[in-house]
Amino acid sequence: MKTVQEFLGPEPMTGIDGERGRHWIRHEDGDRLWLVLDRQEVSTNTFNEEVFRELNALLAHAEQENWKAIVFRSAKYSGFAAGADLSQFRGVEPSAELDARIAEANAVIDRIAALKATTIAVVHGTCVGGGLELALACDRIVARDDAKFGFPEVLVGLHPGLGGTARLTHRIQPIEAMTLMLTGKTVDARKGRSLGFVDAVVPERDVGKAVDEAVAGRMERRGGGRTGDALNLYPARKAAAYQMRNETEKRAPAEHYPAPQALIDLWEKHGGSEADMLKAERQSFAQLLPLPVTQNLIRAFFLREKLKGNGKGKSGIAHVHVVGAGTMGAEIGAWCALKGMRVTIEDPQVASLGRAVAGAHKLINRKLHGPEALHARDRFIPDTNGVGLRHADLVIEAAPEKPELKRSIYARLEKEVRADTIIATNTSSLDLAALFEGLAKPDRFVGIHFFNPVSKLDLVEVVRHDGVDEEVYSKALRFVADIGKLPLPVKAAPGFLVNRALMPYLGEALLMIDEGEQPERIDAAAEAFGMPVGPVELADQVGLDICLAVADSLAESLERPMPPVPQWLREKVQAGQLGRKTGKGLYDYDSDNKPKKDKVKQAPDKAMRDRMLLPMLDAVASTLEAGVVPDADSADAAMIFGTGFAPFRGGPMHYAKERGYADVAATMEKLVLVHGPRFTPSRWWQRAHD
Repeated sequence: MKTVQEFLGPEPMTGIDGERGRHWIRHEDGDRLWLVLDRQEVSTNTFNEEVFRELNALLAHAEQENWKAIVFRSAKYSGFAAGADLSQFRGVEPSAELDARIAEANAVIDRIAALKATTIAVVHGTCVGGGLELALACDRIVARDDAKFGFPEVLVGLHPGLGGTARLTHRIQPIEAMTLMLTGKTVDARKGRSLGFVDAVVPERDVGKAVDEAVAGRMERRGGGRTGDALNLYPARKAAAYQMRNETEKRAPAEHYPAPQALIDLWEKHGGSEADMLKAERQSFAQLLPLPVTQNLIRAFFLREKLKGNGKGKSGIAHVHVVGAGTMGAEIGAWCALKGMRVTIEDPQVASLGRAVAGAHKLINRKLHGPEALHARDRFIPDTNGVGLRHADLVIEAAPEKPELKRSIYARLEKEVRADTIIATNTSSLDLAALFEGLAKPDRFVGIHFFNPVSKLDLVEVVRHDGVDEEVYSKALRFVADIGKLPLPVKAAPGFLVNRALMPYLGEALLMIDEGEQPERIDAAAEAFGMPVGPVELADQVGLDICLAVADSLAESLERPMPPVPQWLREKVQAGQLGRKTGKGLYDYDSDNKPKKDKVKQAPDKAMRDRMLLPMLDAVASTLEAGVVPDADSADAAMIFGTGFAPFRGGPMHYAKERGYADVAATMEKLVLVHGPRFTPSRWWQRAHD
């Protein structure tokens, strides 16, 4: 039999001696009972009905015995638990059965809270959602120093539903608790201790000692103190809730995202009593779960998982060489260094390399601290002579969008890199077949198209052409996943998917400005639909020079007409008014890089919205028609995570389906009569409708 210290060790605990059920291991250690979660057939623990029912039976048995302490832990490398298995929530409808399922799960957590024995959650790695709710039901939380805590439920249209809202707001200062739940952000173990819900932070070797301290009653229970108690009184709750409501509405309008306001209502009305709030939380959770908004946000979660699945496995790429230290090249290189890769970045302009190094250090210092940040900065190496080429596993070309320049770069790269090095282009719209024409080994050439800003947009289009080697392409997909991005496989075609879909949307907005429409009203129309920013502000964010180059490229290469580019846009680009990056574009920008907008003079109407959005939907449909993307779900995922398309709508094709394919096509036919043949609907709508 393994010793207790071996049991506590960092090795997986799947094989320990003890009584194993399907998902839980029951381990006796003197007067202590260890209940170790090891959900089968998954790499990360999540909760479903089967897991809870098995735990409930274990607790019922434990109640009949005289344990001094009951300790909860995980057998997974990945962490304690990542919350609920969201697949069990898909497609639910309001019903007595749903209420009963929620009550049954809560009864298990309540049973932990009511145990007479001292209960301790020993937490490592990920502990979010239901995992944190289970931990909060325990008397003490001992966190390993790598633990991460949070309540991400708001990101899928929910709030905690296993007692988390009540227990956290009564365990720590309630404003801090509400902030954690309203933002969905995670905090590390030390932050959890400073907030008051983590009672000890220790390395793995000291876990046993910390458990001893907790069992002996020598571990002080942290919490919110008198300030926390005072803030849970009704006058304070009412005042704080009013401010929370206003701030939350700015970020997440209740019309589109009801969960944050439901959480605020819950605390304001019931936060004075933990018992009352526990009861009200379950009712609120049951009301939110079946809402179309919630179901679409859960859909978006699984769309994200679908993209992640495109890059399963390790790429083996350790050294990335970036050619071009402009905005995109610098950000790509900095992100790769941040994620643990050695990066050499090449540019003939020393000033460009200097700016790239400064930008990389700024990003790294924002994301990492201490020795980790130092090592990441050391991995980002300016390379004026291209010395890193000889050692690179992957070369990413991020030079200006000039075919002749790019082809000359590839010819040089082929002579200097190893025979097994992958050569990738970050082009946003150029024809890959034309770019690699003349290369000796075009089979190792691939498109890896990042979006700006790289540090914020997770989607990366991985572009295949007819001659690419399958292992090269697969390795490129895995590389994208290795650096924490979402790989979308696309076929080489004008604009690929995202730019092909985005440019008609932006183009119509520019034409509306040309017709005299107020830019702020155009943005308001899109934002009312649920876009994070409107098309005018988005064009400024992308860069008017980039927008113009992509629009011209698509107009030349696509058979169907694109919105004509206003002459004043070309003049703005020639004058260097490129958008946010130059401080002036379609809007002027203040010192904080925020657009200076006038008040909307007249409320936007549905016709404006359809004129902008339906060409985007139709462009996505045309890429499906051409086989550029594998399926509609992949297209929806790309538009949500690459452009910010309103996630609560479930993606453009899902929105079109709910609206009705026939209605989309008929509305576009009407727009043809007003605005011309560029609104002619794709053949895909008719086939989908049939």
